[in-house]
Amino acid sequence: MILAGGQGERLYPLTRDRAKPAVPFGGRYRIIDFVINNFINSGFLKIKVLTQFKSNSLIEHITRTWRLVHEIGQYVDVVPAQMRKGPFWFRGTADAVFQNLELIFDEQPEYVCVFGGDHIYKMDVNLMLQEHIENESDLTIATIPVPVAEAHHFGIVEVDDDWRVTGFVEKPKSGGKVDMGALWTLPDGDGHEDKLEGGRYVVDLPKKPLVAATAAPGMVPVN
Repeated sequence: MILAGGQGERLYPLTRDRAKPAVPFGGRYRIIDFVINNFINSGFLKIKVLTQFKSNSLIEHITRTWRLVHEIGQYVDVVPAQMRKGPFWFRGTADAVFQNLELIFDEQPEYVCVFGGDHIYKMDVNLMLQEHIENESDLTIATIPVPVAEAHHFGIVEVDDDWRVTGFVEKPKSGGKVDMGALWTLPDGDGHEDKLEGGRYVVDLPKKPLVAATAAPGMVPVN
């Protein structure tokens, strides 16, 4: 599942007429192409793209560019916000997944990958999935270090010495309700401290509650 409903306010005016994942990159490409390319090159060929704000440009690009073979179960399907749980749009990334749980139930996958659609990076998703399986985790989060000064822009993960997730704060503000100085920090080797920002997830679908999660400072979590 790719979350592609972001407004991208910090990229304005590039996002005046389109969602952030639809912003052009390198000429004919769009930001959304990075995550779709990562999935397809990793062998993940059943992809749902959840959209919301100003999605027409994004929908046109995906339907014209990413045409897989539906007859053998391969697809990149665009799913618009549909108010399935009540008279409201997506109220965050977790709610976007919650409002589309029937997509997961219909497909009945063993694992679900939930990635953002507005990041520029290269990643082998198989490495993350393999780490998830070897650790026998219920949830694995891919994270990268970000400077403390930029932490208020991101969701910040707190981990223990074994990379087990012990806390999460969404866009913490120093001096507000959450003290960023009290959060877990990672020395970056240059005398500075970084926070762990997470935005890519692999979820096991056991018939039990989620009880464990692992994370690490890198595109691929390690234990």
